[in-house]
Amino acid sequence: MPNTKKMELKVAIDDEKSKRRVMRTIAGVQGVDSVAVNMKDRKITVIGETDHVYLTVKLRKFGFTDLLSVGPAKEEKNPDGDKKEEPPEAPKYVYVPQPWPVIEECNTNTCTIC
Repeated sequence: MPNTKKMELKVAIDDEKSKRRVMRTIAGVQGVDSVAVNMKDRKITVIGETDHVYLTVKLRKFGFTDLLSVGPAKEEKNPDGDKKEEPPEAPKYVYVPQPWPVIEECNTNTCTIC
């Protein structure tokens, strides 16, 4: 996800019905990874690889739409700093094939059916 962006938009959302319509419209846009809606502040946070101008134009049909900010999506950092946790090394197994036992028949001229 090299081009993942975090976009914050202010949209005219008044009730649950308009919230569902806005979320359905945003989720239908290709490249959207996640959507979060804050009804109190009427803000929508979108994370994905989609174009922010295209997203704003799509939301204009619901009324007033304002693009507040666009920036890179923040990656989670470990509390140890920039160290990334490395997976443990896989144990190295060595396969040694066992020789098959050779069974020698003592008397090959006898019949076992008789």
